[in-house]
Amino acid sequence: MKKIILAGSTGSGKTTLCQKLHGQEIAYKKTQAIESFEHSIDTPGECIENRYLYKMLLVSSVDADVIGLVQDCTKEDSYFPPAFATMFAKPVIGIVTKIELADGQAAIERASEQLQAAGAERIFEVSTIEDVGVEALQAYLEA
Repeated sequence: MKKIILAGSTGSGKTTLCQKLHGQEIAYKKTQAIESFEHSIDTPGECIENRYLYKMLLVSSVDADVIGLVQDCTKEDSYFPPAFATMFAKPVIGIVTKIELADGQAAIERASEQLQAAGAERIFEVSTIEDVGVEALQAYLEA
């Protein structure tokens, strides 16, 4: 299985997604530091919210096979600048989270467009709560 590093704003669902991908019980906790799982790396939201911490993402991404940009579809704003993915020398995918809470399909499409503008090669729409789209993401990581 490919190892993925997840980057996204605070509360976007990175930790919950890591827990789901590893079959752990879903339990909220604020990620304070970079945490390694067997097949994923969870990063604090501050790594994307503060540009001076981008270097932290770059250094941590060395241990990953793929970069996962995580965008909460309930948030209108995105912290990912255009072409953000070009700073990584690895495949970059986008993951739209919390689709069960979306205010219509337009919110999911907006999040997907934000991830595409950031340079994500492929977009996955997931709900860790309703277990939607997680299987497709796992299949990608296992391929």
